[in-house]
Amino acid sequence: MTTTLPTHEPPVAEAPPAPVEPSRRRRRRDRGTAEADRGILTGADWRRPRVRVTAGTLHIVMLVVLLAVGLLPLLWLMKSAITPTQDTLTNPMGLFPHGFAFSNLAKAWNDVHIGDFFFNTIAMAAGEWAVQLIVATTGGFALSVLRPKYGRIVSGLVLATLFVPAVVLLVPLYLTILHPPLIGHSLINTFWAVWLPAGASAFNVVLVMRFFDNLPREVFEAARTDGAGTFRLFFSIVLPMSKPIIGVVSVFAINAAWADFLWPNLVLADIRVQPLSVRLPQIQSSTDLGVYLAALAIATLIPVVIFLIFQRTFLRGGGLGGAVKG
Repeated sequence: MTTTLPTHEPPVAEAPPAPVEPSRRRRRRDRGTAEADRGILTGADWRRPRVRVTAGTLHIVMLVVLLAVGLLPLLWLMKSAITPTQDTLTNPMGLFPHGFAFSNLAKAWNDVHIGDFFFNTIAMAAGEWAVQLIVATTGGFALSVLRPKYGRIVSGLVLATLFVPAVVLLVPLYLTILHPPLIGHSLINTFWAVWLPAGASAFNVVLVMRFFDNLPREVFEAARTDGAGTFRLFFSIVLPMSKPIIGVVSVFAINAAWADFLWPNLVLADIRVQPLSVRLPQIQSSTDLGVYLAALAIATLIPVVIFLIFQRTFLRGGGLGGAVKG
């Protein structure tokens, strides 16, 4: 007779409960709390009524002050451009006490020939933008991506030129434009006298070089493994990844070209090729105030439009370091 001993089966371990995924509202609230804690005031501070009212009031006051400082001069210029001269002189802050004077814009464009100088300025700014962009991107690519043997020495020399005052270079630069090597004739009174020196911008080269330093090196190595040469690497890999810095350099180059006075005044003595920045001070004493303000408004139009177009690119590229994630 055999007896069967009871068998004790090991207890089956229960599976741990599946983690409960937080709801979208809770994740958004946690993210907002984390972002609030990064500032001067924490989330607990913002829940206090007195702190919240004080901080909100300060934000509104600062916003109004910034708008007043940034927009009021521009709005006054636009208003004065279509205001009769007598009203501008007697009541400069009045809002069209005796109607409009749209004829100021027509006189500034036709009688003073602001249109000719306007297109001269566009041609000068476009050429400076193109030359600076070519030099900055190719120079930054050579020093940061290709990394030649003496690249650090060249980078140091480029960086050292930033400490040289621009006024010191006026005389040798003018003599170079007056008797350029290998060309045989002077570049005075031509746009090349403004375009070529604008390309020698060490600031743009350093700016683009630092941006290229933050690009992932693995992408360059993979492209070289696939057989991409130097030109293919530059045009197909580097440039498409460099839209933020290209936008930043574009804004800097165009605004600097639009406001440049000293160098164009030296090398563009011919009235037919002078930009607005040179011609407007020359006609101030012999032009009606309303017409002159209308000419200033026209000269201010393009930089404002350019900033509105490139503002997202400019702000996105301002960080530079976080533009590309490797």
